[in-house]
Amino acid sequence: MNIARLVKKAKKGNKDALLQLIMIEKDAYYRLAFTYMRNEHDALEAMDEMIVTVYEKISSLKKNEAFYSWSKTILVNSCKTLLRNRKKVIYLDDMATVNGESTLTKDPYHSSEQAIVMEELLSHVNEYQREAIQLKYFHDLDYQTISEMTDVSVGTVKSRVFQGLKKLRLHYRGDDDE
Repeated sequence: MNIARLVKKAKKGNKDALLQLIMIEKDAYYRLAFTYMRNEHDALEAMDEMIVTVYEKISSLKKNEAFYSWSKTILVNSCKTLLRNRKKVIYLDDMATVNGESTLTKDPYHSSEQAIVMEELLSHVNEYQREAIQLKYFHDLDYQTISEMTDVSVGTVKSRVFQGLKKLRLHYRGDDDE
């Protein structure tokens, strides 16, 4: 079925149409949320928050064709809100660690060697560069979409990606002065 038609139905209150829209991109939503939250439970919680917000605000969506970029922006904002709130709370689950890794929030993705290497590499760039690089290369989003999702200019997104990659190249080659 046509996405614009499903969005139109969802705007009229059709919950099944909204569910179909969400299910079409559920894997992309999960990957995006997991990038920010770094564990399955929190990623799913962010997705839940996004679905509620989308349901409540879908009538404000101007262009039906922009549903996915709009909903992904809502998901990113949900993730950031949850992360801000999490900084205020120390979870007992996070205290149960083995070798610095939580035993209760462990995810198979984190156990892969490649993911560990990427996390280590990305630790050498600031949080804004990391976010831009992950959205660009892990989620294959264009600069304009990243700009809208992060609420900064396209030039700022390009600069963050460029400067972050420059830092990573310097570090990888061993030219890192830091």
